[in-house]
Amino acid sequence: MNLGEEYDLIIIGRGAAAFSAAIKASELTSGQASIAMIGYGPLGGTCVNVGCVPSKYIIEAANVHQTQINTRYPGLTGVRTEVNFPVLMESLREAVLEERRTKYAEVLRSYGNIKVFDGKATFTDRNTVSVIGENGKETISGYNFIIATGSSAKVNKIPGLQEAGFLTSDTVWDVNTLPKTLAIIGGGFIGLELGQSFSRLGSSVKIIKEHSTVTAGIEPELGEALMASLSGEGIEFMTGRKVLRVFIRNGKKVVVTSASSGNEEIEADEILVASGRAPNVASLGLDRAGVKFSERGIAVNGSMMTSNPDIFAAGDVVDQKYKLETLAAREGAMVASNIFNHTDKSIPMDQIPWAVFTEPQFASVGYTEAEYASKIGKAESRTVPLDSVPKARILRKNQGMFKIVTDAETQKVVGIHVVSPYAAEFIIEGVYAIKYGLTYNDIIESSHIFPTVAEGIKLTAQSFTRDISKMSCCME
Repeated sequence: MNLGEEYDLIIIGRGAAAFSAAIKASELTSGQASIAMIGYGPLGGTCVNVGCVPSKYIIEAANVHQTQINTRYPGLTGVRTEVNFPVLMESLREAVLEERRTKYAEVLRSYGNIKVFDGKATFTDRNTVSVIGENGKETISGYNFIIATGSSAKVNKIPGLQEAGFLTSDTVWDVNTLPKTLAIIGGGFIGLELGQSFSRLGSSVKIIKEHSTVTAGIEPELGEALMASLSGEGIEFMTGRKVLRVFIRNGKKVVVTSASSGNEEIEADEILVASGRAPNVASLGLDRAGVKFSERGIAVNGSMMTSNPDIFAAGDVVDQKYKLETLAAREGAMVASNIFNHTDKSIPMDQIPWAVFTEPQFASVGYTEAEYASKIGKAESRTVPLDSVPKARILRKNQGMFKIVTDAETQKVVGIHVVSPYAAEFIIEGVYAIKYGLTYNDIIESSHIFPTVAEGIKLTAQSFTRDISKMSCCME
């Protein structure tokens, strides 16, 4: 056992938050800070291995297949092509390996002051951790710590589920056979994205949800628009259902659900559990480190400091509203700055955009109307259907909606929410509007490109002051 190694910074984890923190700390100290990064499993954490990269890969592949079948325009004939699912999944895994190699493994080689430990870290006291790996046990101590262990797929305790077998967003990427029928338990953004992708590739998909909303944190009318669009493609939403148990019958997996009309059995070739993600806090010895935590994650203050002032936390392991790769990376860099620049920076969560990469996409930043009214003050809002946007009509994609929420007194924008094509690409306009305190008039007085889907934000702003059905194109 190696004793006595000390580091200026010890980072537990090696995903987005960990890498961002390590790189920022190296930059701030001109490579002089001694940094230990501890973790196990593939480099890169959730995003590159089981999250953003593989999910967006299969989403785009499914979109291409859908476009080949349904061209949308008269005069163009669709072609029903064969899906070679094993080849597609192998190419997906190769893409993940390439991203992991170029953006994580090779990046580490540029920083000689970062030492990577392969193993599981456990605090033995407030400033010491033991690392247990294949080569035995090492004990190291540090002056500063960042916990960035991320999250794992959350699996509800459902009788018979383990025996029947199931997939999660962590394991679905190993599948080589496209299930003819797929039952998804949970309908958050993971369930929606994977559900639509598998549906477009040829699976018959049923999404089982306890609640009637399409996903948490979405404006009701936009949620209805998104659900209607997905239902129109053949995805079946079974809302108001509680999963009671799972069993196997004649080689099929059967999900027993309860509903107001009584129990119902849903038969499927495969089950995908998409009930969200849980923070990786187990086995860290947080009690010995004096770090407060719960099943929701590690408690931090605005600067991401835990109850131990020498220990910070960042990313999905934190008890916070959003679990996003971009937020994790930003938090990691900010924590490194707070440590080495002795600052007290924080991140305003009302300026964090998030998206669901279905088609149409959902993107959001800021408060919903109900949130603002309950937490801050009186809200005012306007909604505009997607078919009011000329570019959407040109695209022949008109299922969606724009919504702007403002403070009723100041007219400042406090939330922008969109269901439309490319919504994730232009929601940044909402971030700037909130960050710089813009009013809906400020948006109106800013020229937008015509024709674009993003013009829907300006049209929605204009709807605060006029009937947009009586406007010509590009009306200022």
